[in-house]
Amino acid sequence: MGFGDLKTPAGLKVLNDFLADKSYIEGYVPSQADIVVFDALSGVPSADLCHALRWYNHIKSYQKEKASLPGVKKPLGQYGPAGMEDTTVGVPAVKDEEEDDDIDLFGSDEEEEDEETKRIKEERLAAYNAKKSKKPALIAKSSILLDVKPWDDETDMAKLEQCVRSIQMDGLVWGQSKLVPVGYGIKKLQIACVVEDDKVGTDQLEELITAFEDYVQSMDVAAFNKI
Repeated sequence: MGFGDLKTPAGLKVLNDFLADKSYIEGYVPSQADIVVFDALSGVPSADLCHALRWYNHIKSYQKEKASLPGVKKPLGQYGPAGMEDTTVGVPAVKDEEEDDDIDLFGSDEEEEDEETKRIKEERLAAYNAKKSKKPALIAKSSILLDVKPWDDETDMAKLEQCVRSIQMDGLVWGQSKLVPVGYGIKKLQIACVVEDDKVGTDQLEELITAFEDYVQSMDVAAFNKI
């Protein structure tokens, strides 16, 4: 078995013909067999050797995973078509771990390119995050209409409204108000406000408003709309 001399056009043609109906040197997944043969090449196959070139580019993409590919490396002459002797010169069939660390099978240009690509991605990500952080955060707000009911028709409604508006909180803005008849001469205070949802809640408003128990009997939410 073998490919002849893979450093010659004749050997590369044998490899190209061998890969005409195969994706890998052995089996159906990239393995150490592909790494051994890849390492034996002196460069990129020419464009007319389409099968060898396709295989070369595919195996080249596994540069970071090559050590974890399945299989055990065998002598180069144990791969390839039967009846062909390996005559490739100057390439050891099997490399130990130390040699793998010293020899870059795929060239330093690729590593430099990977580092450059990584640097560009990091710079773009940093620029995006910086741009995003400058945008004002969207503040969720709600428009609320409150019904504040007095005890009876003798309740001082002007004083009641004054008490309600005395409630000042971060994220609370009081709006327009009016008195609405509810029957038997009694009027309720209907007052609008805008709140920031993260800072002010209706339960909180009810607790604060009904604390004015000399004037306020109860509070209800008449309308609630997100802004």
